[in-house]
Amino acid sequence: MVLIYGNEETWKALEAEGMESVHDVHRALLAETRASGELIEAQGLTTSGARVVQVRDSTPAVTDGPFTEAKEVLAGYYLFECDLDRATELAARLEEAKYSPVEVRGLIQPLDE
Repeated sequence: MVLIYGNEETWKALEAEGMESVHDVHRALLAETRASGELIEAQGLTTSGARVVQVRDSTPAVTDGPFTEAKEVLAGYYLFECDLDRATELAARLEEAKYSPVEVRGLIQPLDE
């Protein structure tokens, strides 16, 4: 899984580069990984209406999220079927990686398998 983070500074820098070129990189990555069969899913995420849920003393506490003190927020993700080296290579192509962390993680096998 490739997790894309960002903040206001990231978005401003990407806008200065030209969002169409940023979107072109994502479109190319999607096309390549669809054609190779590596793409499972990809989505951008919004912070609009986001919530944070924590249970305290058996009672759910719901606040607006994401946490305002966070330096970066999760902005989107790709889920690929490939090894970590390939996912790292794909993540490094993203324009966002110039300005904010792009995290690569392996998935844990489901407990029922």
